[in-house]
Amino acid sequence: MSAAEGPLVVGVDSSTQSTKALVVDVSTGQVVASGQAPHTVTSGAGRESDPRQWWDALREALHQCGDAAREAAAVSIGGQQHGLVTLDAQGEPVRPALLWNDVRSAPQTRRLAEELGGAKSWAERTGSVPATSFTVTKWAWLADNEPDAVRATASVRLPHDYLTERLTGQGTTDRSDASGTGWWTSGTEAYDDEVLAHIGLDPALLPRVVRPGEVAGTVHSTGGLPFSKGTLVAAGMGDNAAAALGLGLRPGTPVLSLGTSGTVYAVSTRRSADPTGTVAGFADARGDWLPLACTLNCTLAVDRVAALLGLDREAVEPSKGVTLLPYLDGERTPNLPHASGLLHGLRHDSTGGQLLQAAYDGAVHSLLGALDLVLDPDADRSAPLLLIGGGAQGTAWQQTVRRLSGRPVQVPEARELVALGAAAQAAGLLTGEDPAAVARRWDTARGPVLDAVARDEETLARISGVLSDAAPLLERDSNGN
Repeated sequence: MSAAEGPLVVGVDSSTQSTKALVVDVSTGQVVASGQAPHTVTSGAGRESDPRQWWDALREALHQCGDAAREAAAVSIGGQQHGLVTLDAQGEPVRPALLWNDVRSAPQTRRLAEELGGAKSWAERTGSVPATSFTVTKWAWLADNEPDAVRATASVRLPHDYLTERLTGQGTTDRSDASGTGWWTSGTEAYDDEVLAHIGLDPALLPRVVRPGEVAGTVHSTGGLPFSKGTLVAAGMGDNAAAALGLGLRPGTPVLSLGTSGTVYAVSTRRSADPTGTVAGFADARGDWLPLACTLNCTLAVDRVAALLGLDREAVEPSKGVTLLPYLDGERTPNLPHASGLLHGLRHDSTGGQLLQAAYDGAVHSLLGALDLVLDPDADRSAPLLLIGGGAQGTAWQQTVRRLSGRPVQVPEARELVALGAAAQAAGLLTGEDPAAVARRWDTARGPVLDAVARDEETLARISGVLSDAAPLLERDSNGN
Protein backbone atom coordinates (compact mmCIF):
# COMPACT_ATOMS: atom_id res chain seq x y z
CA MET A 1 0.00 0.00 0.00
CA SER A 2 1.05 3.61 -0.55
CA ALA A 3 1.45 6.10 2.29
CA ALA A 4 -1.66 7.98 1.16
CA GLU A 5 -4.07 9.28 3.79
CA GLY A 6 -7.24 8.56 1.88
CA PRO A 7 -8.51 6.62 -1.14
CA LEU A 8 -6.68 6.98 -4.44
CA VAL A 9 -8.06 8.00 -7.82
CA VAL A 10 -6.58 8.15 -11.32
CA GLY A 11 -6.86 11.19 -13.56
CA VAL A 12 -5.87 10.89 -17.21
CA ASP A 13 -4.96 13.52 -19.81
CA SER A 14 -5.10 12.03 -23.31
CA SER A 15 -3.78 14.99 -25.29
CA THR A 16 -2.72 15.49 -28.89
CA GLN A 17 0.88 14.43 -28.34
CA SER A 18 0.79 12.07 -25.34
CA THR A 19 -1.19 10.44 -22.54
CA LYS A 20 -0.43 11.33 -18.93
CA ALA A 21 -1.80 9.53 -15.88
CA LEU A 22 -1.73 10.70 -12.26
CA VAL A 23 -2.57 8.71 -9.15
CA VAL A 24 -3.89 11.22 -6.61
CA ASP A 25 -4.69 10.99 -2.89
CA VAL A 26 -8.31 12.15 -2.51
CA SER A 27 -7.71 13.51 1.00
CA THR A 28 -4.71 15.71 0.26
CA GLY A 29 -4.42 16.10 -3.51
CA GLN A 30 -0.91 14.65 -3.36
CA VAL A 31 0.24 13.03 -6.61
CA VAL A 32 1.58 9.68 -5.44
CA ALA A 33 2.52 8.32 -8.88
CA SER A 34 2.56 9.42 -12.51
CA GLY A 35 3.31 8.13 -15.99
CA GLN A 36 3.40 9.36 -19.57
CA ALA A 37 3.60 7.82 -23.05
CA PRO A 38 3.64 9.49 -26.49
CA HIS A 39 1.32 9.42 -29.50
CA THR A 40 2.15 10.00 -33.14
CA VAL A 41 0.26 12.50 -35.30
CA THR A 42 0.46 12.89 -39.05
CA SER A 43 1.69 16.24 -40.40
CA GLY A 44 0.29 18.60 -43.01
CA ALA A 45 -3.29 19.74 -43.46
CA GLY A 46 -4.52 16.29 -42.41
CA ARG A 47 -3.85 15.60 -38.73
CA GLU A 48 -4.71 12.04 -37.77
CA SER A 49 -3.91 9.50 -35.05
CA ASP A 50 -4.79 5.83 -34.62
CA PRO A 51 -7.04 5.68 -31.51
CA ARG A 52 -5.50 2.35 -30.56
CA GLN A 53 -2.30 4.31 -29.84
CA TRP A 54 -4.16 6.22 -27.15
CA TRP A 55 -5.14 2.95 -25.44
CA ASP A 56 -1.58 1.61 -25.68
CA ALA A 57 -0.26 4.91 -24.28
CA LEU A 58 -2.78 4.74 -21.43
CA ARG A 59 -1.61 1.24 -20.54
CA GLU A 60 2.03 2.33 -20.60
CA ALA A 61 1.38 5.46 -18.53
CA LEU A 62 -0.51 3.42 -15.92
CA HIS A 63 2.21 0.77 -15.90
CA GLN A 64 4.69 3.51 -14.99
CA CYS A 65 2.47 4.39 -12.01
CA GLY A 66 3.23 1.00 -10.47
CA ASP A 67 1.29 -0.43 -7.54
CA ALA A 68 -0.43 2.87 -6.74
CA ALA A 69 -2.63 2.58 -9.83
CA ARG A 70 -3.89 -0.82 -8.62
CA GLU A 71 -5.25 0.82 -5.47
CA ALA A 72 -7.40 3.36 -7.36
CA ALA A 73 -11.08 3.37 -6.44
CA ALA A 74 -12.17 5.57 -9.39
CA VAL A 75 -10.82 6.86 -12.70
CA SER A 76 -11.67 9.69 -15.08
CA ILE A 77 -10.31 10.55 -18.52
CA GLY A 78 -9.88 14.02 -19.94
CA GLY A 79 -9.08 14.20 -23.64
CA GLN A 80 -8.40 16.41 -26.63
CA GLN A 81 -11.64 17.86 -27.93
CA HIS A 82 -13.44 17.61 -31.27
CA GLY A 83 -11.62 14.59 -32.75
CA LEU A 84 -13.77 12.28 -34.90
CA VAL A 85 -13.40 8.60 -33.95
CA THR A 86 -15.29 6.20 -36.22
CA LEU A 87 -15.70 2.60 -35.02
CA ASP A 88 -17.00 -0.49 -36.80
CA ALA A 89 -19.44 -3.06 -35.41
CA GLN A 90 -16.62 -4.75 -33.48
CA GLY A 91 -15.54 -1.48 -31.87
CA GLU A 92 -12.38 -1.20 -33.99
CA PRO A 93 -11.40 2.06 -35.72
CA VAL A 94 -12.66 2.28 -39.29
CA ARG A 95 -9.83 4.72 -40.04
CA PRO A 96 -7.47 6.96 -38.05
CA ALA A 97 -9.18 9.66 -35.99
CA LEU A 98 -9.48 13.12 -37.53
CA LEU A 99 -8.02 15.46 -34.90
CA TRP A 100 -9.09 18.96 -33.85
CA ASN A 101 -6.26 20.61 -35.83
CA ASP A 102 -7.10 18.87 -39.12
CA VAL A 103 -8.21 21.79 -41.32
CA ARG A 104 -9.28 19.85 -44.44
CA SER A 105 -12.94 20.41 -43.57
CA ALA A 106 -12.81 24.16 -44.30
CA PRO A 107 -15.11 23.85 -47.38
CA GLN A 108 -17.62 21.79 -45.40
CA THR A 109 -17.49 24.34 -42.56
CA ARG A 110 -18.50 27.15 -44.90
CA ARG A 111 -21.19 25.04 -46.53
CA LEU A 112 -22.77 23.94 -43.25
CA ALA A 113 -22.93 27.50 -41.98
CA GLU A 114 -24.77 28.58 -45.13
CA GLU A 115 -27.12 25.60 -45.33
CA LEU A 116 -28.38 25.75 -41.74
CA GLY A 117 -29.30 29.40 -41.35
CA GLY A 118 -25.96 31.17 -41.04
CA ALA A 119 -23.67 32.02 -38.15
CA LYS A 120 -26.33 33.60 -35.91
CA SER A 121 -28.57 30.57 -36.19
CA TRP A 122 -25.71 28.21 -35.35
CA ALA A 123 -24.70 30.29 -32.32
CA GLU A 124 -28.25 30.37 -30.98
CA ARG A 125 -28.70 26.65 -31.62
CA THR A 126 -25.42 25.13 -30.41
CA GLY A 127 -23.74 28.03 -28.58
CA SER A 128 -21.00 28.18 -31.23
CA VAL A 129 -20.38 28.85 -34.88
CA PRO A 130 -18.62 25.69 -36.09
CA ALA A 131 -14.96 26.06 -37.02
CA THR A 132 -12.89 23.50 -38.92
CA SER A 133 -11.96 21.92 -35.60
CA PHE A 134 -15.56 20.98 -34.79
CA THR A 135 -16.58 17.35 -35.17
CA VAL A 136 -19.65 18.12 -37.30
CA THR A 137 -17.43 19.52 -40.06
CA LYS A 138 -15.16 16.46 -39.94
CA TRP A 139 -18.08 14.09 -40.38
CA ALA A 140 -19.24 16.17 -43.35
CA TRP A 141 -15.72 15.98 -44.81
CA LEU A 142 -15.65 12.22 -44.32
CA ALA A 143 -19.03 11.84 -46.03
CA ASP A 144 -17.80 13.85 -49.01
CA ASN A 145 -14.40 12.20 -49.34
CA GLU A 146 -14.61 8.71 -47.85
CA PRO A 147 -18.19 7.44 -48.18
CA ASP A 148 -17.07 3.82 -47.68
CA ALA A 149 -15.74 4.77 -44.24
CA VAL A 150 -19.08 6.39 -43.37
CA ARG A 151 -20.96 3.24 -44.42
CA ALA A 152 -18.65 1.08 -42.28
CA THR A 153 -19.15 3.23 -39.18
CA ALA A 154 -21.29 1.68 -36.45
CA SER A 155 -20.52 4.24 -33.73
CA VAL A 156 -19.09 7.74 -33.54
CA ARG A 157 -17.02 8.83 -30.56
CA LEU A 158 -14.81 11.65 -29.33
CA PRO A 159 -11.27 10.83 -28.16
CA HIS A 160 -12.06 10.64 -24.44
CA ASP A 161 -15.25 8.69 -25.20
CA TYR A 162 -13.20 6.02 -26.98
CA LEU A 163 -11.01 5.39 -23.94
CA THR A 164 -13.90 5.53 -21.46
CA GLU A 165 -15.84 3.01 -23.54
CA ARG A 166 -12.91 0.61 -23.58
CA LEU A 167 -12.94 0.78 -19.78
CA THR A 168 -16.70 0.37 -19.25
CA GLY A 169 -17.99 -1.31 -22.39
CA GLN A 170 -20.61 1.44 -22.69
CA GLY A 171 -20.78 4.35 -25.13
CA THR A 172 -20.84 7.56 -23.10
CA THR A 173 -19.69 11.15 -23.31
CA ASP A 174 -20.18 14.29 -21.20
CA ARG A 175 -21.73 17.71 -21.79
CA SER A 176 -18.38 19.56 -22.08
CA ASP A 177 -17.12 17.44 -24.95
CA ALA A 178 -20.56 17.07 -26.56
CA SER A 179 -20.77 20.87 -26.71
CA GLY A 180 -17.78 20.95 -29.08
CA THR A 181 -19.27 18.66 -31.70
CA GLY A 182 -21.71 21.05 -33.41
CA TRP A 183 -24.55 18.52 -33.13
CA TRP A 184 -25.46 19.18 -29.44
CA THR A 185 -27.77 22.07 -28.61
CA SER A 186 -26.73 24.17 -25.65
CA GLY A 187 -30.27 25.41 -25.01
CA THR A 188 -31.84 21.99 -24.50
CA GLU A 189 -28.61 20.07 -23.75
CA ALA A 190 -29.52 17.33 -26.21
CA TYR A 191 -28.42 16.13 -29.62
CA ASP A 192 -29.83 18.23 -32.46
CA ASP A 193 -31.94 16.04 -34.74
CA GLU A 194 -32.02 18.62 -37.54
CA VAL A 195 -28.23 18.98 -37.68
CA LEU A 196 -27.76 15.20 -37.54
CA ALA A 197 -30.28 14.63 -40.33
CA HIS A 198 -28.63 17.31 -42.45
CA ILE A 199 -25.22 15.65 -42.26
CA GLY A 200 -26.59 12.11 -42.51
CA LEU A 201 -25.53 10.94 -39.06
CA ASP A 202 -27.85 8.51 -37.28
CA PRO A 203 -28.23 9.60 -33.62
CA ALA A 204 -28.15 5.91 -32.66
CA LEU A 205 -24.43 6.00 -33.49
CA LEU A 206 -23.73 8.59 -30.79
CA PRO A 207 -22.88 8.01 -27.11
CA ARG A 208 -25.16 8.72 -24.16
CA VAL A 209 -24.42 12.08 -22.51
CA VAL A 210 -23.66 11.45 -18.83
CA ARG A 211 -24.82 14.12 -16.38
CA PRO A 212 -22.38 15.92 -14.05
CA GLY A 213 -21.76 13.81 -10.97
CA GLU A 214 -23.15 10.66 -12.58
CA VAL A 215 -21.12 7.45 -12.78
CA ALA A 216 -20.46 6.50 -16.41
CA GLY A 217 -19.90 2.87 -15.51
CA THR A 218 -17.41 0.53 -13.94
CA VAL A 219 -14.32 -1.20 -15.30
CA HIS A 220 -15.73 -4.26 -17.05
CA SER A 221 -12.47 -5.79 -18.26
CA THR A 222 -8.95 -4.98 -17.17
CA GLY A 223 -7.56 -5.22 -20.72
CA GLY A 224 -4.00 -5.08 -19.47
CA LEU A 225 -4.75 -2.16 -17.13
CA PRO A 226 -4.04 -2.27 -13.39
CA PHE A 227 -7.64 -1.57 -12.35
CA SER A 228 -9.88 -4.06 -10.61
CA LYS A 229 -13.22 -4.98 -12.17
CA GLY A 230 -15.89 -2.76 -10.69
CA THR A 231 -13.64 0.30 -10.32
CA LEU A 232 -15.80 3.41 -10.77
CA VAL A 233 -15.42 5.31 -14.04
CA ALA A 234 -16.46 8.96 -14.20
CA ALA A 235 -17.90 10.68 -17.26
CA GLY A 236 -14.60 12.27 -18.25
CA MET A 237 -14.52 15.54 -20.18
CA GLY A 238 -12.80 17.65 -22.82
CA ASP A 239 -9.33 18.89 -21.96
CA ASN A 240 -10.24 22.55 -21.44
CA ALA A 241 -13.14 21.66 -19.14
CA ALA A 242 -10.79 19.32 -17.27
CA ALA A 243 -8.20 22.08 -16.78
CA ALA A 244 -10.94 24.44 -15.55
CA LEU A 245 -12.06 21.79 -13.10
CA GLY A 246 -8.46 21.12 -12.10
CA LEU A 247 -8.08 24.80 -11.16
CA GLY A 248 -11.35 24.81 -9.23
CA LEU A 249 -12.37 27.85 -11.28
CA ARG A 250 -15.05 30.19 -10.02
CA PRO A 251 -17.02 32.30 -12.53
CA GLY A 252 -15.13 35.29 -13.91
CA THR A 253 -11.56 34.10 -13.38
CA PRO A 254 -9.72 34.31 -16.75
CA VAL A 255 -7.41 31.53 -17.94
CA LEU A 256 -4.88 31.59 -20.76
CA SER A 257 -3.59 28.14 -21.68
CA LEU A 258 -0.40 27.76 -23.71
CA GLY A 259 -0.18 24.37 -25.38
CA THR A 260 -0.06 22.98 -28.92
CA SER A 261 -3.14 25.15 -29.27
CA GLY A 262 -3.74 28.28 -27.23
CA THR A 263 -6.98 28.99 -25.42
CA VAL A 264 -8.55 31.69 -23.29
CA TYR A 265 -11.62 30.89 -21.23
CA ALA A 266 -13.55 31.51 -18.03
CA VAL A 267 -16.39 29.76 -16.23
CA SER A 268 -19.72 31.56 -16.62
CA THR A 269 -23.23 31.02 -15.36
CA ARG A 270 -24.51 32.44 -18.68
CA ARG A 271 -24.90 30.43 -21.86
CA SER A 272 -22.79 32.03 -24.61
CA ALA A 273 -23.91 32.50 -28.23
CA ASP A 274 -21.36 34.58 -30.17
CA PRO A 275 -22.47 34.97 -33.82
CA THR A 276 -18.98 36.13 -34.86
CA GLY A 277 -17.62 32.67 -34.08
CA THR A 278 -14.72 34.05 -32.03
CA VAL A 279 -16.05 32.58 -28.79
CA ALA A 280 -17.21 28.99 -28.60
CA GLY A 281 -20.06 28.55 -26.13
CA PHE A 282 -18.85 25.33 -24.59
CA ALA A 283 -20.36 23.67 -21.54
CA ASP A 284 -18.18 22.97 -18.53
CA ALA A 285 -18.07 19.66 -16.66
CA ARG A 286 -20.19 20.82 -13.71
CA GLY A 287 -23.37 22.37 -15.10
CA ASP A 288 -22.15 25.88 -15.91
CA TRP A 289 -20.60 27.17 -19.13
CA LEU A 290 -17.08 27.65 -20.44
CA PRO A 291 -16.97 30.34 -23.16
CA LEU A 292 -13.66 29.82 -24.92
CA ALA A 293 -11.57 31.15 -27.77
CA CYS A 294 -8.90 28.96 -29.33
CA THR A 295 -5.91 29.46 -31.62
CA LEU A 296 -4.40 26.58 -33.55
CA ASN A 297 -0.85 27.96 -33.36
CA CYS A 298 0.78 28.38 -29.99
CA THR A 299 3.82 26.68 -28.40
CA LEU A 300 4.44 24.24 -31.25
CA ALA A 301 4.45 27.04 -33.84
CA VAL A 302 6.76 29.27 -31.79
CA ASP A 303 9.11 26.34 -31.11
CA ARG A 304 9.18 25.67 -34.85
CA VAL A 305 10.21 29.27 -35.51
CA ALA A 306 12.96 28.93 -32.88
CA ALA A 307 14.19 25.73 -34.54
CA LEU A 308 14.25 27.34 -37.99
CA LEU A 309 16.34 30.17 -36.54
CA GLY A 310 18.61 27.77 -34.69
CA LEU A 311 17.77 29.45 -31.37
CA ASP A 312 16.80 28.34 -27.91
CA ARG A 313 13.13 29.17 -27.30
CA GLU A 314 14.13 31.73 -24.63
CA ALA A 315 16.62 33.60 -26.87
CA VAL A 316 14.30 36.55 -27.55
CA GLU A 317 15.16 40.21 -28.15
CA PRO A 318 12.78 43.23 -28.42
CA SER A 319 11.16 42.92 -31.84
CA LYS A 320 11.77 46.53 -33.06
CA GLY A 321 9.02 46.68 -35.67
CA VAL A 322 9.14 43.07 -36.89
CA THR A 323 5.75 41.36 -37.11
CA LEU A 324 5.41 37.59 -37.43
CA LEU A 325 2.02 35.90 -37.63
CA PRO A 326 2.84 32.24 -36.81
CA TYR A 327 -0.18 30.72 -38.53
CA LEU A 328 1.71 27.57 -39.54
CA ASP A 329 -1.35 25.29 -39.36
CA GLY A 330 -3.94 27.68 -40.70
CA GLU A 331 -5.74 29.56 -37.92
CA ARG A 332 -9.01 29.47 -36.04
CA THR A 333 -8.81 32.83 -34.19
CA PRO A 334 -8.82 34.79 -36.43
CA ASN A 335 -10.74 32.42 -38.72
CA LEU A 336 -8.16 31.82 -41.46
CA PRO A 337 -8.09 28.05 -42.08
CA HIS A 338 -5.92 28.37 -45.22
CA ALA A 339 -3.39 30.81 -43.76
CA SER A 340 0.34 30.20 -43.47
CA GLY A 341 2.94 32.12 -41.48
CA LEU A 342 3.60 35.73 -42.47
CA LEU A 343 6.65 37.90 -41.73
CA HIS A 344 6.59 41.69 -42.15
CA GLY A 345 9.06 44.44 -41.33
CA LEU A 346 12.29 42.50 -41.92
CA ARG A 347 15.38 44.76 -42.18
CA HIS A 348 19.14 44.31 -42.62
CA ASP A 349 19.63 44.88 -38.91
CA SER A 350 16.85 42.51 -37.81
CA THR A 351 18.12 39.70 -35.58
CA GLY A 352 16.97 36.14 -35.04
CA GLY A 353 16.02 37.01 -31.46
CA GLN A 354 13.75 39.79 -32.71
CA LEU A 355 12.04 37.43 -35.13
CA LEU A 356 11.52 34.91 -32.34
CA GLN A 357 10.01 37.55 -30.05
CA ALA A 358 7.74 38.58 -32.91
CA ALA A 359 6.48 34.97 -33.12
CA TYR A 360 5.62 35.05 -29.41
CA ASP A 361 3.88 38.40 -29.89
CA GLY A 362 1.85 37.13 -32.84
CA ALA A 363 0.66 34.05 -30.96
CA VAL A 364 -0.32 35.96 -27.79
CA HIS A 365 -1.98 38.78 -29.76
CA SER A 366 -4.54 36.34 -31.17
CA LEU A 367 -5.43 35.03 -27.71
CA LEU A 368 -5.66 38.38 -25.96
CA GLY A 369 -7.86 39.74 -28.72
CA ALA A 370 -10.55 37.30 -27.61
CA LEU A 371 -10.11 37.66 -23.85
CA ASP A 372 -12.66 40.46 -23.32
CA LEU A 373 -15.20 38.54 -25.40
CA VAL A 374 -14.80 35.46 -23.20
CA LEU A 375 -15.35 37.30 -19.93
CA ASP A 376 -18.77 38.32 -18.65
CA PRO A 377 -19.41 42.10 -18.75
CA ASP A 378 -19.23 42.34 -14.94
CA ALA A 379 -15.94 40.39 -14.61
CA ASP A 380 -13.04 42.14 -12.85
CA ARG A 381 -10.66 43.19 -15.65
CA SER A 382 -7.83 43.75 -13.16
CA ALA A 383 -7.88 40.22 -11.71
CA PRO A 384 -4.78 38.08 -12.32
CA LEU A 385 -4.75 36.09 -15.53
CA LEU A 386 -4.10 32.41 -14.76
CA LEU A 387 -1.37 31.15 -17.09
CA ILE A 388 -1.32 27.39 -17.60
CA GLY A 389 -0.21 24.78 -20.12
CA GLY A 390 3.17 23.63 -21.33
CA GLY A 391 4.36 27.14 -22.15
CA ALA A 392 3.36 28.70 -18.83
CA GLN A 393 6.69 27.98 -17.17
CA GLY A 394 8.66 29.68 -19.97
CA THR A 395 10.03 33.11 -19.14
CA ALA A 396 9.52 34.41 -22.68
CA TRP A 397 5.87 33.34 -22.65
CA GLN A 398 5.27 34.86 -19.21
CA GLN A 399 6.85 38.18 -20.10
CA THR A 400 5.06 38.38 -23.46
CA VAL A 401 1.67 37.77 -21.83
CA ARG A 402 2.39 40.38 -19.12
CA ARG A 403 3.54 43.00 -21.63
CA LEU A 404 0.68 42.54 -24.10
CA SER A 405 -2.12 42.04 -21.54
CA GLY A 406 -1.18 44.71 -18.99
CA ARG A 407 -2.58 42.39 -16.30
CA PRO A 408 -1.00 40.61 -13.35
CA VAL A 409 -0.25 37.00 -14.24
CA GLN A 410 -0.50 34.05 -11.86
CA VAL A 411 1.33 30.84 -12.73
CA PRO A 412 -0.08 27.83 -10.83
CA GLU A 413 2.58 25.46 -9.53
CA ALA A 414 0.50 22.42 -10.49
CA ARG A 415 1.62 21.26 -13.92
CA GLU A 416 -0.83 18.57 -15.10
CA LEU A 417 -4.11 20.41 -14.64
CA VAL A 418 -6.11 18.34 -17.16
CA ALA A 419 -5.19 15.12 -15.35
CA LEU A 420 -5.78 16.80 -11.98
CA GLY A 421 -9.23 17.93 -13.15
CA ALA A 422 -10.02 14.38 -14.18
CA ALA A 423 -8.78 13.16 -10.78
CA ALA A 424 -10.99 15.73 -9.02
CA GLN A 425 -13.99 14.47 -11.00
CA ALA A 426 -13.17 10.89 -9.97
CA ALA A 427 -12.74 12.00 -6.36
CA GLY A 428 -16.15 13.66 -6.43
CA LEU A 429 -17.73 10.30 -7.21
CA LEU A 430 -16.26 8.90 -4.00
CA THR A 431 -16.87 11.82 -1.64
CA GLY A 432 -20.03 13.37 -3.07
CA GLU A 433 -18.26 16.75 -3.31
CA ASP A 434 -18.40 19.25 -6.16
CA PRO A 435 -15.23 18.38 -8.14
CA ALA A 436 -14.27 22.07 -8.36
CA ALA A 437 -14.48 22.24 -4.55
CA VAL A 438 -12.21 19.18 -4.41
CA ALA A 439 -9.64 21.00 -6.56
CA ARG A 440 -9.86 24.11 -4.39
CA ARG A 441 -9.33 21.93 -1.33
CA TRP A 442 -6.23 20.58 -3.05
CA ASP A 443 -5.10 24.22 -3.63
CA THR A 444 -4.23 23.49 -7.25
CA ALA A 445 -4.21 27.15 -8.36
CA ARG A 446 -1.51 28.10 -5.85
CA GLY A 447 1.44 29.85 -7.50
CA PRO A 448 3.36 33.11 -7.77
CA VAL A 449 1.69 36.26 -9.05
CA LEU A 450 3.71 38.43 -11.45
CA ASP A 451 2.83 42.10 -11.16
CA ALA A 452 1.17 43.94 -14.03
CA VAL A 453 3.32 46.03 -16.38
CA ALA A 454 2.29 48.77 -18.80
CA ARG A 455 0.41 47.34 -21.75
CA ASP A 456 2.40 47.48 -25.00
CA GLU A 457 -0.24 49.24 -27.09
CA GLU A 458 2.22 50.03 -29.88
CA THR A 459 2.99 46.37 -30.60
CA LEU A 460 -0.67 45.37 -30.35
CA ALA A 461 -1.68 48.08 -32.83
CA ARG A 462 1.13 47.15 -35.24
CA ILE A 463 0.16 43.48 -35.28
CA SER A 464 -3.51 44.35 -35.75
CA GLY A 465 -2.62 46.62 -38.66
CA VAL A 466 -0.51 43.98 -40.43
CA LEU A 467 -3.22 41.37 -39.89
CA SER A 468 -5.87 43.66 -41.35
CA ASP A 469 -3.76 44.61 -44.38
CA ALA A 470 -2.72 41.01 -45.06
CA ALA A 471 -6.18 39.47 -44.63
CA PRO A 472 -6.84 38.96 -48.39
CA LEU A 473 -3.52 37.12 -48.74
CA LEU A 474 -4.05 35.01 -45.60
CA GLU A 475 -7.52 33.96 -46.75
CA ARG A 476 -6.23 32.30 -49.92
CA ASP A 477 -5.77 28.54 -50.08
CA SER A 478 -2.66 26.81 -51.39
CA ASN A 479 -3.94 27.16 -54.96
CA GLY A 480 -4.29 30.94 -54.65
CA ASN A 481 -8.09 30.84 -54.44
